[in-house]
Amino acid sequence: MELVVKMDCYKDVKGTIYDYDAFTLNGKEHIQFKQYAGKHVLFVNVATYCGLTAQYPELNALQEELKPFGLVVLGFPCNQFGKQEPGENSEILPGLKYVRPGGGYVPNFQLFEKGDVNGETEQKVFTFLKQSCPHPSEIMGSIKHISWEPIMVRDIRWNFEKFLVGPDGIPVMRWFHRTPVSTVKTDILAYMKQFKTK
Repeated sequence: MELVVKMDCYKDVKGTIYDYDAFTLNGKEHIQFKQYAGKHVLFVNVATYCGLTAQYPELNALQEELKPFGLVVLGFPCNQFGKQEPGENSEILPGLKYVRPGGGYVPNFQLFEKGDVNGETEQKVFTFLKQSCPHPSEIMGSIKHISWEPIMVRDIRWNFEKFLVGPDGIPVMRWFHRTPVSTVKTDILAYMKQFKTK
């Protein structure tokens, strides 16, 4: 079976991410996503104790490099995949700094409060993103790792799935969690080219 790493989102999406909001990781700031109007926004569900946690520094580099072109990376900690984000909100940054990826690592992009991305209590913005974009993989994963209900075909499969939203607030593409960040960057740059020529 050929692994598809990216899917383009549906053309006739109703609504935008600007209808949604979230609290920052420290719970102090309530962010309306409409403040990102005109930006390219990358939504990532993250976890501290995952094999893919190595993507965190790569996401920092991506944010740094593409910020001048209007990219904003947003991270959403979630404990639904192999229980790899077990801590309280207050434990997530220290975990990243000292454990994984460790070495004093600090994310340079906005992290939000821990929450669900699948199932009955999923965050509404993820309901919207998932409805807007088909999943790149036919495989649901192993039932022993799935701890939510109902299980939907469009569900996020693991930590570090990514959705790109265009400057009009409409989802553009979705990547499989194992897609290298370098590939994601190439795809984003190719997509951004159309805005330069206009």
